[in-house]
Amino acid sequence: MAITWILVANASLAKLYANLGPNKGLELVKELIHPESRQKNGELVSDRAGAMAGNGGGGSMQPHTLPKEHEAKVFAQEIAQTLYQGRTTNAFKRAILVAPPAFMGLLNAVIDGPTAQLVTDRFEKDYTKTPENELGKHLGGSIFL
Repeated sequence: MAITWILVANASLAKLYANLGPNKGLELVKELIHPESRQKNGELVSDRAGAMAGNGGGGSMQPHTLPKEHEAKVFAQEIAQTLYQGRTTNAFKRAILVAPPAFMGLLNAVIDGPTAQLVTDRFEKDYTKTPENELGKHLGGSIFL
């Protein structure tokens, strides 16, 4: 039976489970924690925004990406690298992604093409606090727990 990886993630926590087949349940493969994503923007920057002289007076230079958003992107890249390594070592044949809509968008943007082709289902929900024995109920027929 082909192994299915189920990634349950948000911007600060990711749990990667393996499903080994029908009625086999889930086995935790890896847990990734990114505490920086839980911090406030002000805690992530060491200085205030730089000032810029302009035609009409001074203003402050705002970053294009808020520090918290940047940390979420960094974590999405870390998760994508984990999925890439799993694919290249044949650790799984199919993947299911479960993440809130905004973080799902970040994941979709950074997962490489061949790995993305192994993703059969996407659920835009935050189930990171759901006990693993209840995940099957939330994911329905996508996995045969």
